[in-house]
Amino acid sequence: AEIWMYGDPTSFDLRQALAAHLSVGLDNIVVGEGIDGLLGYVVRMFIEAGDAVVTSDGAYPTFNYHVAGFGGVLHKVSYRNDGEDLPALIAKARETGAKLIYFANPDNPMGSWTKAEDIRAALDDLPDGTLLLLDEAYIEFAPIGTAPQIAIDDPRVLRFRTFSKAYGMAGARVGYAFGAAPLIAQFEKIRNHFGMNRVAQIGAIAALNDHGWLAEMVEHVSNARHRIGQIGQANGLQALPSATNFVAIDCGRDGAYASAVLNGLVARGVFVRKPFVAPQDRCIRVSAGRTEDLDLFAAALPDAIKAAQG
Repeated sequence: AEIWMYGDPTSFDLRQALAAHLSVGLDNIVVGEGIDGLLGYVVRMFIEAGDAVVTSDGAYPTFNYHVAGFGGVLHKVSYRNDGEDLPALIAKARETGAKLIYFANPDNPMGSWTKAEDIRAALDDLPDGTLLLLDEAYIEFAPIGTAPQIAIDDPRVLRFRTFSKAYGMAGARVGYAFGAAPLIAQFEKIRNHFGMNRVAQIGAIAALNDHGWLAEMVEHVSNARHRIGQIGQANGLQALPSATNFVAIDCGRDGAYASAVLNGLVARGVFVRKPFVAPQDRCIRVSAGRTEDLDLFAAALPDAIKAAQG
């Protein structure tokens, strides 16, 4: 990889590969240090002190940190049936005059997803002057018909994807955004031009071209999700449907009880996470790990539940 050299500041080869993958132009894509980094750039571009921004209450928190850092005012919308409620987010944006809406599809931390046609229909109600940030970090795991067909020159939507999930490159920090060329061009004013190192760029191109490996990983995750559901069911818990690389398991009570189950698992060497806003905090979130990892989870869960029940 000739690591002694700086990485290409334009990520030309990677953007070219992504453009071919998405059937869009080179000027429709920007590469950045994960979706996290790109979201930070977007907030920096659009948000000044006092500007309204809309997100779901309990959704991915890093976006909120960016908004707070630039003085934006967050307006949060509750989940509906354990999923992000796009029509309600849009209604809140109209009510508050929000410049940005953050919407993840599939969702983190619940693993729920919205059908493509429902997203397309909701766009017709998007207020003038509001940009929809569509985070598709988990889209490779989602059912066919989850990713909407949106014209690449539509200025109302900016989409984000990553190599951190299905491609297994979280440590390389490679994310990308795609949308209308004038919108993408705005990133050139503020992005870190040497932020993408050479190894990350080369690795991402190789991963993008390895279709067989991606299919294998998606199948593995699907099988792991199924097993997590079986483990939960064997212990009297319900696994929620998931289109991601994790499964939310409903512990059947409140957030305090779910935290006790989580702490019991951690005490037994099994690290899981959980949503942090009620009522979603009644769940624990279990990653679709390796077979041996899920064996440990299956062994630890009964005792963790007993400990939580006192």
